[in-house]
Amino acid sequence: MEELEKCQFGHRARLAPSPAQERLLDDQGHAARALWNLLHNWWTMLPKHRRTLAAADAAIRQARTDPEEGLEWLAVLPAQAAQAVLKTYFQAWRNCWEGRCGPPNFKARFRTLMCVDVPQGRDLQVARVHRRWGMVNIPKVGRVRFRWTKDLPVGKRADAGNRITGARLVKNALGWHIAFRVQTLEPVPAPHCGPHVGIDAGVKIPLALSDGDHQDHGRPRTSGGKADRDKWLTPAEKAKLVRLERRAAHRKSFRKPGERSSRRLQRTYDQIRALRATAKRRSLDWQHQTTTRLADRYGTIVVEDLNIVGMVKSAKGTVEAPGKNVAQKSGLNRAIHQEAWGRTVQMLTYKTARRGGALHKVPAAGTSRECHSCHTTTPGSREDQATFVCKNPECGWTGNADLNAACNILHRYRTGHALVPAAGRAVVRRARRVKPTTAR
Repeated sequence: MEELEKCQFGHRARLAPSPAQERLLDDQGHAARALWNLLHNWWTMLPKHRRTLAAADAAIRQARTDPEEGLEWLAVLPAQAAQAVLKTYFQAWRNCWEGRCGPPNFKARFRTLMCVDVPQGRDLQVARVHRRWGMVNIPKVGRVRFRWTKDLPVGKRADAGNRITGARLVKNALGWHIAFRVQTLEPVPAPHCGPHVGIDAGVKIPLALSDGDHQDHGRPRTSGGKADRDKWLTPAEKAKLVRLERRAAHRKSFRKPGERSSRRLQRTYDQIRALRATAKRRSLDWQHQTTTRLADRYGTIVVEDLNIVGMVKSAKGTVEAPGKNVAQKSGLNRAIHQEAWGRTVQMLTYKTARRGGALHKVPAAGTSRECHSCHTTTPGSREDQATFVCKNPECGWTGNADLNAACNILHRYRTGHALVPAAGRAVVRRARRVKPTTAR
């Protein structure tokens, strides 16, 4: 009997719909957004004793079928997708009540990411037709091609334990994408025997490792040592972005207060969003490749328990007590947001768990001011952002400040100062025993 565990992960692929199919997808996306807004109005207007899931479901069914309601255009959205919007809206209120986020808001047309859910995997009928292309069935749209970049459990490979459970259609500045929800049964990984490593997240060096193998973007920086805001774009793309931003500012100057944006201005905004989306895709690709390489190499990874929300607070202050160095703090906040430390830790968490390793967090206070050689904190040791010089007469260690912080992070874990390990979201740690014949 082989011990297997149920793993759930997502895979995102780019769709290649025809112009007619793209119009149908846009109609479904706008219908899903409008349904969310209608639910929000319904929720806020009704008394509390009438706000139930059954009442909302009945209202949606009546609006989709009754022509007197004037909402027959909701029928362009599949029934399962409409139910998914309802469940997502109610889940948003549960998250608000439990203190995980704020209340749900109205979804504007141009500031909202369009998405449509396909809750049932059997409706997709995924098939591979080419080495680089696959076909998926989208309800009320038809068969649509998508880029095949990962082997999915389809055809003979699909069974009760290895299958696609659903998908979500998402549109960004680069077009429509499909995010598959995949469930597989994989052998429980053996404990990872790799070495331990401490990681210090920073702006100048994105990931500084305690063994000196720092992970950098490999892209040039601007003068003065400052992080480049558009470092993931080529010089030609940066120049194009500057031209588009100037063009958008020029066209926006002719718009009167309260007047809708012109089509030319919206087209310029779409081109800017496309460049931003390209930069984000390259950043995500670097994060995935780097975290996969670290999870394969190290058995235990130790990071700081950073309060990122508190680190990126504005320094402008109030009218009575204005802040200092507001522009410098604003640039630092943008650089921290661009590095996406929280997403890096999330990737490391589930990737180390799937390989038998573990990720631990240690308190972050004082890791950059303490000397890892003598473990003393002496004022003035951190002379600048890049160099650490220990002022202890008995030590005098000098070296890279990020390397010193990474060594302190690893030392705190080895001395028993680790916090509770973070649980991976993508891996369900519920082992199941199945027959060897069903193992793949």
